[in-house]
Amino acid sequence: MARRDCLPVVLLLVLAAALLQRPDQAFAQSAARERIAVDLELVLAVDVSLSIDAREARLQRDGYVAAFRDPQVLEAIEGGILGRIAVTYFEWANSAHTHLIVAWTLIDSDDAAATFSAALAQRRPGPAHYTSISGAIDFAAGLFADNGFEGTRQVIDVSGDGPNNWGDLVTQARDRAVARGFTINGLPILDEGPGPFGRYNIPNLDLYFRDCVIGGPAAFIVVAEHFEAFASAIRRKLILEIAGLTPQEPPGTAPPRLQRAQLGAEEPRKAPPCDIGEQILRARNEDF
Repeated sequence: MARRDCLPVVLLLVLAAALLQRPDQAFAQSAARERIAVDLELVLAVDVSLSIDAREARLQRDGYVAAFRDPQVLEAIEGGILGRIAVTYFEWANSAHTHLIVAWTLIDSDDAAATFSAALAQRRPGPAHYTSISGAIDFAAGLFADNGFEGTRQVIDVSGDGPNNWGDLVTQARDRAVARGFTINGLPILDEGPGPFGRYNIPNLDLYFRDCVIGGPAAFIVVAEHFEAFASAIRRKLILEIAGLTPQEPPGTAPPRLQRAQLGAEEPRKAPPCDIGEQILRARNEDF
């Protein structure tokens, strides 16, 4: 009798010990079962540092709003093996200024894309000092963990109009993300305007993005020659990313405006060093 009475207690102890020993494994297995398979997990990381004024910030956001309503973008999503992607969108400036605008969203239909587009049109946080592409890459890389999706590809899409000048060197953050299996694509905006923060802009920003920002399997850049061209550039870039393609021209090929300017020039374009933003900021601070 005593032996039978002890049996349930022993079973309970064994069960409790098993649960206490590997609760993380049980959670991980449960989370893995709940993940939704998608063709692509895409993080959109958009620069809102002070070199980008309110009009330019609106052009960027409106470009994404229009892109997720574009028939060709929707066709690219539907044309995937699974016909669905997961997307999240945040805006960034310095490494402490990262604002998640739209959390991870499954886009598997025109209606889902329209909902994502409408959410993008809502909230507009303000800008902030400094440009931390490295901080944006680190923040983006952290968004893939436990996001509820299992993508064939995981891509970070970074757009901006200037070089990194805050936080870790951009190459360090790039290499960390690539080591984790992520691809980083870039959309440099070639803005050399004379605004109050135009002193931080650099020539040949596309070459800087090519050499210092992008990385990982099939990484590429698409160049916006100015903010008014951003909408068409991001539309093209999204179609390529969603379809798993790359541009026909090599990364860093000069856009038409620069090609025209180079006609008759003897010297080829020179790629900026990967710490050019830090050099500019350091020189600026030494002047005071």
